[in-house]
Amino acid sequence: MKTFILKNETIQPKWYIVDAEGLTLGRLATVVARVLQGKHLPTYTPNISNRDHVVVINSDKIKVTGNKMNNKLYFRHSGYTGNLKVTPLKDMMATKSDQVIYEAVKGMVPKNRLGKASMTRLRIFKNAEHPHTAQNPEVLKFEA
Repeated sequence: MKTFILKNETIQPKWYIVDAEGLTLGRLATVVARVLQGKHLPTYTPNISNRDHVVVINSDKIKVTGNKMNNKLYFRHSGYTGNLKVTPLKDMMATKSDQVIYEAVKGMVPKNRLGKASMTRLRIFKNAEHPHTAQNPEVLKFEA
């Protein structure tokens, strides 16, 4: 019996769509990160990208548990002294809800070349319309 190793020539990328309405942020992010890495496939190989794409719609309608809406903070820094910007989750959801999902998924993928490449295959939209209907995305099913 030989060990199966995935090769770039045998990869057949798929498109998946996730409706984020009513889903919890962290649980959604774990499923999306898993698909982007290819861990949902029996042919998972850690050093090869599976090239699957994920489209997330209705990012405005996600929910969080507990008091995270007020307590969770997002930090960014310009590099200059005293230029730390802090934004609570409530304000991020009002202005950039797609960035909230992006940051959650980004924290769950590996911090290497494959992780950065997989984040380019994530597309997030605030409402139900998206321009990727021609790719015939499959609905990604998981327990909420």
